Amino acid sequence: MDPNIKKILDKYSDKLKKDIEQFEKGGIKTREYEIFTKEFAGKELSLYEKLVKNFSWFRFIKPKEKDEEKLNESIRVTKLQITSNEVVGFSTTILLIFVFLAIVIGFLTQFIFHKFNLFLVLVLFILGLSLFLFFSNYPNSLATRWRLKASNQMVMCILYVVMYMRHTSNLENAIRFAANHLGYPLGYDLRKVYWDVETGTFNSVKDSLGHYLNQWKDWNPEFLESFHLIEGSLYEVDEIKRIALLDKALQVMLDSTYDNMMHYAHALNSPITILHMLGIILPILGLIIFPLIGAFLGGLIKWYHLFFLYNLILPILVYLYGNSLLVKRPSGYGETNILEDSNELQQLRNEKINFLGFNFSYLSLALIVALPMLLLALFPLYSNWFFGEKFNEFNGYFCEGVSCYGPFSNTALILSLFLPLSIAFGLGVYYYFKTKKAILIRDETKRLEKEFSSALFQLGNRVGDGLPLELAFGRVAESITGSVTGKFFSMVDSNIKRLGMSVESAIFDKKKGAINYFPSNIIESSMMIAIEGARKGPQVVAKTMNSISMYILSIRKVEERLKDLLADILSSMQSQIVFLAPLIAGIVVGISSMMTNVLLKLGETLSKQAGSAEGVNFMGLSPNVIGLFKLDSVISPYFFQAVIGIYVVQIIIILTILSVRIKNGEDTLSVENELGKNLIRSTMLYFIVSLIGILIFKTLAGTIIAGGF
Repeated sequence: MDPNIKKILDKYSDKLKKDIEQFEKGGIKTREYEIFTKEFAGKELSLYEKLVKNFSWFRFIKPKEKDEEKLNESIRVTKLQITSNEVVGFSTTILLIFVFLAIVIGFLTQFIFHKFNLFLVLVLFILGLSLFLFFSNYPNSLATRWRLKASNQMVMCILYVVMYMRHTSNLENAIRFAANHLGYPLGYDLRKVYWDVETGTFNSVKDSLGHYLNQWKDWNPEFLESFHLIEGSLYEVDEIKRIALLDKALQVMLDSTYDNMMHYAHALNSPITILHMLGIILPILGLIIFPLIGAFLGGLIKWYHLFFLYNLILPILVYLYGNSLLVKRPSGYGETNILEDSNELQQLRNEKINFLGFNFSYLSLALIVALPMLLLALFPLYSNWFFGEKFNEFNGYFCEGVSCYGPFSNTALILSLFLPLSIAFGLGVYYYFKTKKAILIRDETKRLEKEFSSALFQLGNRVGDGLPLELAFGRVAESITGSVTGKFFSMVDSNIKRLGMSVESAIFDKKKGAINYFPSNIIESSMMIAIEGARKGPQVVAKTMNSISMYILSIRKVEERLKDLLADILSSMQSQIVFLAPLIAGIVVGISSMMTNVLLKLGETLSKQAGSAEGVNFMGLSPNVIGLFKLDSVISPYFFQAVIGIYVVQIIIILTILSVRIKNGEDTLSVENELGKNLIRSTMLYFIVSLIGILIFKTLAGTIIAGGF
């Protein structure tokens, strides 16, 4: 063979071989597919993907076969543009960097200060190991969140498909209709079903859909069963049997959702109790003994040890345990985030707010609120540097030579209360104002959806009686005046009569359409089906609207029953967030301040009496026992309260996220809105209780000291 021809054949054989290997792994990604991914999946590369690509120095390390399969599946589901080897390589890089830092710092502290800093070395080792476990499992966590978010849209997906196929028995158009009304990620997946057909990966939508549904067989088999019933309706010649199969498909999804949530709610009681006890009650109550431990161990335990344990380790453990409860949450039910589906509402995040005559962004307003509190809280730390040693007594510093200990004064302790308050108010103000307008719009839309089924039933009856659809909106609006649905129908009627619009334009016009003021996928899809059914005659549209109203009513009934199942658990969590956790923590701060004052006075008295005894042991106590109560052995109440306060803020954030996700699934809008409210009121309660506790126990400590010494 001619060498040049052989060279060309080898070149293209290698290219074809690479394409085949890539296709077997997950399909060839064409330019059009990349555009499709960018349009519907968001950013090109996330920060995590960029870090993995740039710092995966040990990508030659392969995970275990079982772990590799799980990672590859998670990467495929979440559409991450990385490999399992890169994930393990990046995690190993992070671990080795921290191990190297720990060894270097250990040698440096030994060489410079002649004292090996075991605590710092252990902190670096633990951080490195924690980050290794976190990043190596991060794709699996993303996949879990993706499945949770997608599963929350499944009931609505089946509803849209059934609604469409009730009047038009066409699976391809029904899936396209559902994809257009579902947000990310399930809407994206249904578009991908079409994409695989158009690129020749599958011969038909049915084959492509079957391949996609196969990934849910272990997570939500009822979703597959519902779609199989829908597919079975395509082969029914009898119209009554066809409609019965469609109704059955939706009912299967609703019944399975209720049954799964019932089992989940029953199984959740014990884990939530464990979470409350081990994550809130016992850690906070356990803090009471740390002032004594610090004294009796001769200052071995410092405030930064408490910070590492309570503000780093414990919050991570509580969050991971709570997240493990979310993994078990049943699929198929949850809120959808309208901020992700509406560009108009998305813009509300970037609006300005008028404050004192000036326009501020939400972030700027949060900083204006938080920074003065933060400066006030840190005053005992920087006042001596800026204003001289005259503030030593004010802040309660005790100096021995060049070493100063404190601050120990109650004034400094009260000022320290503004530290958690600044963090909570900063985050609370930011999230509250960021979601205030959007949550009002969604609440009004929810009220419309609750009323919509009965109004739609009336509309169907009017059209069935022979009244044109253009006039039916006005007649129904008159009968339900004063309701949110009446307002929506009045807008449609006004657009038809005053602006001369068609029914479709009166509802969906980009500028004047009534749907712009009520961003609801259910209402939008119902109106689209009603308009499409109107082209086939008034009786068709009447039956369609009546059936849609019954479907919506069935879904609302199931949602209310699910809320009843979770009511006890959610109310318990809310009481922990709003009342119990800040109350207990505030009392602990007061008690610890009293114990510290008593210990300081006891140490001072014992030292004086022991010094005046001229070598004779005071009260039978040896000098070693008297030396336990030195100033450098006692943890400052200032730092002690800071640790507790920050932990309270962290627990409020974790429990709020957990409670909202148990109730609604992945619902960013509700999470941020609840965070805005809970952070402000719960931390304010902690501030008030701590302040009262400090003042009361200060008096009690004075009484004990006066009576005892």
